[in-house]
Formats: sequence, C-alpha cells, structure tokens
Amino acid sequence: MSTVRDLLARKGHAVVSVSPESTVLAAAELMNARAIGGLLVMHDDTLVGIFSERDIMRRVVAARRDPAATVVRDVMTTPVVTATPDAAVTDCRALMTARRIRHLPVCSDREVVGLITTGDILAYEVSLQETQIHDLERFVFNLR
Repeated sequence: MSTVRDLLARKGHAVVSVSPESTVLAAAELMNARAIGGLLVMHDDTLVGIFSERDIMRRVVAARRDPAATVVRDVMTTPVVTATPDAAVTDCRALMTARRIRHLPVCSDREVVGLITTGDILAYEVSLQETQIHDLERFVFNLR
C-alpha cells in the first residue's frame, strides 16, 4: 500500500505559504507566480488555514470584497483537514473527494512536512499503473 510518504518522496516536500495578515491580492499574485491553486496560511510556523482559488471566488469576488484591502485571515478556510506521512494514498484520495478539497497539508508532530493535491495523487497513481502495465506486458511477452 502506497503512503503519503512515498508520494512526497517523488514530489518533494516544498510548500508555499503566506501569513494571515497578507492581502488577498498579494496571495493571488504569489499563486499566479508559482502557478499553484492554494497556499498554506502559517503563523509562527503553525498552520492556521489554507487559502485557495475557491476562497478567492466565493469569499472575495462573489462577496465583492476588495482584494487589496482584504486580508487572508478573513477569507481563508479553517479548520484545515490534514494527513500524516503514514496515511494511505487511497485514504487521502477518498478523504479529499468526500470533503471536496484539492489541497491536503501533510503534518508530522504538528509540523507541516509537505502538501499533496488531487493532481499529485492522480499523477502518482497513473505512474504506478503504468509501471504495473509495463511489468505485466514484459511477463506476458517473455512467456511466448
């Protein structure tokens, strides 16, 4: 069974974060610059929220708030759903589907050690399936 630790070993442990006092505009610019859909919101090395494109659409744009005057703290998602490095990738996929979230911070002893997304899980599972297909093809064609 594949774990989040296995996925992070391939993907890496880097996370991008903002402070709760950052403006929505600054956070959106950072997301655009990094081509990502979500940021962890950190205060003194503590995960306090997550800020995503969905938050921008629902809590800023649809609410007609000024992104330059609105701080992330006021529109971030809390509480944050997290996973541990030992969690099964399939369990995380099911959790993310059930909770309708695309970003899942990975925490070990209350410290953020990575972030996985639905795209990361899909890419990881496709890679595993491609390896399995390749192994089966080698087995079948070597028998002939």
